[in-house]
Amino acid sequence: MHIFYRPLYKSDATEFIDQLVAKDPGIEVRQREGRELLWDKPVDREAWQEFRAAQVAQKPYVYLNEGKK
Repeated sequence: MHIFYRPLYKSDATEFIDQLVAKDPGIEVRQREGRELLWDKPVDREAWQEFRAAQVAQKPYVYLNEGKK
């Protein structure tokens, strides 16, 4: 038996989530749909390559004004 074993222990957060899912079984489906809206987007590899190729190297000290002396 593991030294930190707690039989049948559920945290308050786990119990809350279990109750929430029991009350509204469709919540997981809506959660996946919401994730797809913001995060699960197809990646345009060609656009990313162009973006990286167009980046300009930043100077070591960005606050240095070379025009004023």
